[in-house]
Amino acid sequence: MLFRNRFLLLLALAALLAFVSLSLQFFHLIPVSTAKNGVSSKSRKRIMPDPVTEPPVTDPVYEALLYCNIPSVAERSMEGHAPHHFKLVSVHVFIRHGDRYPLYVIPKTKRPEIDCTLVANRKPYHPKLEAFISHMSKGSGASFESPLNSLPLYPNHPLCEMGELTQTGVVQHLQNGQLLRDIYLKKHKLLPNDWSADQLYLETTGKSRTLQSGLALLYGFLPDFDWKKIYFRHQPSALFCSGSCYCPVRNQYLEKEQRRQYLLRLKNSQLEKTYGEMAKIVDVPTKQLRAANPIDSMLCHLCHNVSFPCTRNGCVDMEHFKVIKTHQIEDERERREKKLYLGYSLLGAHPILNQTIGRMQRATEGRKEELFALYSAHDVTLSPVLSALGLSEARFPRFAARLIFELWQDREKPNEHSVRILYNGVDVTFHTSFCQDHHKRSPKPMCPFENLVRFVKRDMFVALGGSSTNYDDACHREGF
Repeated sequence: MLFRNRFLLLLALAALLAFVSLSLQFFHLIPVSTAKNGVSSKSRKRIMPDPVTEPPVTDPVYEALLYCNIPSVAERSMEGHAPHHFKLVSVHVFIRHGDRYPLYVIPKTKRPEIDCTLVANRKPYHPKLEAFISHMSKGSGASFESPLNSLPLYPNHPLCEMGELTQTGVVQHLQNGQLLRDIYLKKHKLLPNDWSADQLYLETTGKSRTLQSGLALLYGFLPDFDWKKIYFRHQPSALFCSGSCYCPVRNQYLEKEQRRQYLLRLKNSQLEKTYGEMAKIVDVPTKQLRAANPIDSMLCHLCHNVSFPCTRNGCVDMEHFKVIKTHQIEDERERREKKLYLGYSLLGAHPILNQTIGRMQRATEGRKEELFALYSAHDVTLSPVLSALGLSEARFPRFAARLIFELWQDREKPNEHSVRILYNGVDVTFHTSFCQDHHKRSPKPMCPFENLVRFVKRDMFVALGGSSTNYDDACHREGF
């Protein structure tokens, strides 16, 4: 009996050791013998994918919800982070407008019912919303550059008009402004308490959604600001190119990029099938439905949790949405690979980047004007800037996206200045093409300002190829 018990105990121990050994091999905690060529001596079927080499398939609904940027808890951000011996000198903020009503409607369907009046106790909520409404109502006599002075200062229609900023869009930028206030004003004292009008630079396109987004961010940043100190300049071009907008080569890059998009769409049989199904539902030709850009309206339904439209022929549904959104994601991926958009971006973004480094250079000389610059813009503004900077992996600008350039001075070496680039609160400085290798050669936590200057003044043209050394030559070079 005793012998049998000992035998059973030894058998159990052996089984336990075998199990532990197999487990350790499974989790790669002990090595598995390999052949000389590096292949496993036994051909094993992989049970679990390696998350490093096999990333999960992109989820189109997840990507769309990131794009919506639905306000929730305050996000963590890396703005304003620097060693104690660095002093913040100036900040330059590029934003995309907040959540808006669609620019297009799906033909023969009812428009999504979104209320564009601002209601302080309605979700999404912000503690400064009621005060913002009150302050905007006092700004009717504000002096803005024409035609901005004819635009409403906040959204106010019970049923949103096409392209109108929503309450969600206002709250998104109130949050952005408050976040920047906590960092740049309360922590770093970028502006004095008695700040003056010439210490701000404010510019927006002539759309109500960009002006209102800029005002919402500004109110979060400078609550109850003095209207007499506020002056928004009007920018006619979405590229913010001011007097440097004529650029034939840039337009040629854009035409080739649009041709690439067209050919990619033709190859996507599932996309064409989906457009065909949706066209039958709304009883219009497929070409008409496609021209109506249905994804724009569908995103509004998704962001505001409104059901997709139905007709007597059926309903537009989530599967249709997934196919179109997946194609958008594939288009962005191919766009990065083909590089045509990069050429467009380098020329499209140069004027605004050149203006920005000009303001930074003046700040390095000790001048106190335009310490805080705000450009209230569009996705078609931010996207070329991100691409030109080499941030190829950056997501397409979501609603209320923010791209920030920080200029810092080393107190221990006052003549040395550095920059940080942040996208939606993430420090992407060392992902930019002009500073991606700097941290490998230097222990300094920021990028030398001269790197950015050299990139804008010279390297952007080098990246285009050819012999151009300035913007005008690059825009008009022959033989492209």
